[in-house]
Amino acid sequence: MPRFSGLVTGALFAVLLGSVAAPSLSAQRRRPADAEARLDELKATAAKEVDARATLVQQVVDQIFSFGELGFQEVETSRYLVALLRREGFAVETGVAGIPTAWVARWGSGAPVIALGSDIDGIPQASQVPGVACRMPLVSGAPGHGEGHNSGQAVNLAAAFAVKHIMEREKLPGTLVLWPGVAEEQIAGKPFLVRAGVFRDVDVVLFSHVGTEFGTSWGATWGSGLVSVLYRFSGKAAHAAGRPWQGRSALDAVELMDIGWNFRREHLPLKQRSHSVIVDGGDQPNVVPQTASVWYYLRELDYTGIKALWAVADSVAEGAALMTGTTLLPTRVLGAAWPRHYNRPVAEAMARNIAQVGMPVWTADDQAFARAVQRAVGQPDSGLKTTVDSLDPPVPPARNLGGASDDIGDVSWTVPTVVLHYPANVEGPPGHHWSSAMAMATPIAHKGSVAGAKAAAMTLLDLLLRPALVDSARGYFREVQTRKVKYQPLIRPGDQPPIELNREILERYRPAMRAYYYDAKRHRTYLEQLGVEYPVLPDSGGTCRVTVRRRAEGR
Repeated sequence: MPRFSGLVTGALFAVLLGSVAAPSLSAQRRRPADAEARLDELKATAAKEVDARATLVQQVVDQIFSFGELGFQEVETSRYLVALLRREGFAVETGVAGIPTAWVARWGSGAPVIALGSDIDGIPQASQVPGVACRMPLVSGAPGHGEGHNSGQAVNLAAAFAVKHIMEREKLPGTLVLWPGVAEEQIAGKPFLVRAGVFRDVDVVLFSHVGTEFGTSWGATWGSGLVSVLYRFSGKAAHAAGRPWQGRSALDAVELMDIGWNFRREHLPLKQRSHSVIVDGGDQPNVVPQTASVWYYLRELDYTGIKALWAVADSVAEGAALMTGTTLLPTRVLGAAWPRHYNRPVAEAMARNIAQVGMPVWTADDQAFARAVQRAVGQPDSGLKTTVDSLDPPVPPARNLGGASDDIGDVSWTVPTVVLHYPANVEGPPGHHWSSAMAMATPIAHKGSVAGAKAAAMTLLDLLLRPALVDSARGYFREVQTRKVKYQPLIRPGDQPPIELNREILERYRPAMRAYYYDAKRHRTYLEQLGVEYPVLPDSGGTCRVTVRRRAEGR
């Protein structure tokens, strides 16, 4: 990774102080305070620059929400973001790591190299009219942004564009890198980006993720790592009624694997979590299935535990094949995620910036809508948070009971990384659910994303203007985080990104979804285009009354 020299550091502070002459002893003593004051001024400027891009934030949030694309099929989303970045002067490489919807955008030169990332994919069957506190899909059965991944790139673009403007004016060295989290919901993108060397020259990664709170964390966080494995069985077809004895059912093998796993689960460590779906269950009932497959997520708290759990699953699959006279085909790893560990020095700097930005100012309409969403899913109607969470400490290993996974974990073990959680959604929904899409193209999402962009921009300036912070981040990464634990990829050398995932779903629904794509040239907001007068709340009978306009009807 590139490093700052003392000459670069001195020159940089000299530029900040507006002086090129050799300073006196008293001036040298004033220098740190003066530099900090200048940095504070630039942070205030960055916040104003972000505010000036509030319309951009709103448009990006709304546009990506309207696309509603699933993992590996984020075609419209990536095309839109790449065009914005190129228009701003970024050099963009597309098709990174063999993933058509992955890209890397770069601007600037020299050190430090700071990468900003955020996920872009949606959730199956989560299509939802925004601003309406009742279940109301835009397109029935279609995917949508039921987690809020439509907002993170708005945070990153506004922060990067604001800081780029300051860097140009102040002639500051440094390189900004932007990239998308493709197929995060399949835990299938970032390990391939790591393997492709996307982060090889990066000093620090700032990752943005939608939340209901405004904060960050350092150290080991709650949750699990995982490996995502497709188990495929090959049998022998036969007439299921005429000559079933001549067949060998691959579906029987899948079902027996599931049964065997559920029995074995009793004797697995308590902190493991595992779940599966049958991907291929045969063709039709009167044909003995000659192919069948089942997709497993195998979660544990560390690399060793994941590998051990994976070995158990392999043995259960082999046993199912043996019992059914079928063949277990070579397994396919579809994705993986290391458990997450975040950088302390950068997280502490980010937390100070979050505290300085503060929570958005929520209106009575925002709070009323949030409470209606919470009631719609049977949760306490506490409304939106009004205070920042700022900084969470590490989760003690004994208290980590396992849970969700995120492939940002692989990135966090490759380069110093922190995650910014910004307050753009409503607390209460179960997650990965249409109710988590209700607020994601409303003023709640817009205000929360603007606040997140300010914190991200300020942290970018910390990294650009405080060489010691970058050095401290490296030191923590080297001497604390990775002193005893070294990253080993869970994806194998021959594993390739499963870019075919979700293709059939988008081919089925995209024609109908296009009728609801946001047209920012004709409408100030997506709610305006749809004809939604925010907030739409249930009446006394529990019905939300609104007539949604298609794109053509809104012209």
